[in-house]
Amino acid sequence: MKREVLLDTLELAHKIVDILDEKQGEDILFLDIREVSTLSEYFIICTGSSVRQVQALIKTVKREIKKEYGVNPRIEGEAQAGWMLADYGDLILHVFSPDRRDFYRLEELWSDGKTVLHLQ
Repeated sequence: MKREVLLDTLELAHKIVDILDEKQGEDILFLDIREVSTLSEYFIICTGSSVRQVQALIKTVKREIKKEYGVNPRIEGEAQAGWMLADYGDLILHVFSPDRRDFYRLEELWSDGKTVLHLQ
């Protein structure tokens, strides 16, 4: 029998941050954007040091969250383009290459959001 899981967005976010940190994701920023966006409740923004790491971070998060919670995100972007995202509905994970993160500057775009956690 498959167990039923009630997914708590904050629990999911903290699990994703833990996975990213364990896999050497860089400059991990967890933002609460509930008061400034109808798009999502939370963003996690992370940098991968190479194309391979950007892809590996997304794949690892997807695999581990599927295994623990039974949830699959919608994946968008290509590692070669320097930006991939995993959309979990109320939470969106953005993984950038260093140059794409500097270019898009999501932290500045969503600066009215509240920083929940920042691991540098």
